[in-house]
Amino acid sequence: MNKTLLAGGLAALALAAAAGGVAVAQQAAEHPHARGMRADADGDQRLSQAEFVGRRVARLTTADADRDGAVTVDERRAAAETRRAGRADARFDRLDADDDGVISKAEFDARREARAERGPRAARTHRGARRADRMEARGPVVIAEAQARAEAAFVRLDADHDGYLTVAERRTARADRREQRLERRAERRATRQAQQASPPAPASE
Repeated sequence: MNKTLLAGGLAALALAAAAGGVAVAQQAAEHPHARGMRADADGDQRLSQAEFVGRRVARLTTADADRDGAVTVDERRAAAETRRAGRADARFDRLDADDDGVISKAEFDARREARAERGPRAARTHRGARRADRMEARGPVVIAEAQARAEAAFVRLDADHDGYLTVAERRTARADRREQRLERRAERRATRQAQQASPPAPASE
């Protein structure tokens, strides 16, 4: 009898946990910060131009160690390393479930299992390498120019021209960019195939 009650209780707990997980996932999907809107300082689920531009300029300003108005590749690398260190500290805090300053084997195993369920991170690593290559190629970033680009981007994204970006507008912009990338990729592939299919020109006598 006790075993039956225990099994029933465990099943009920499992169902409750699953339902809670679905609810949390739905809230995360609906929350603006889950849509890349962490700059929403006032929490109104939309971004003003000041919020949109300010977040981008603030990151560059923080990285500009010598305050000369431009961020060099070395400064960007140093800022990225600082952010990585901050994320590492945050990961440690998440692992250290009981806040005793020590990660036990049980805490470590729990985190490892959670990461295994999310799957491999090869694609993310590849994106990081490509981002580093682009950073090297761009060279120094002038903060004033980056601010102007951010302001122009805000105008493009603000589809209804009401001075705010909503989750829907950002989602639409991401879909448009994805479609454009696919089109460019298809064009490059078609060009390569055409070049491979065309016979070599005859050598002149």
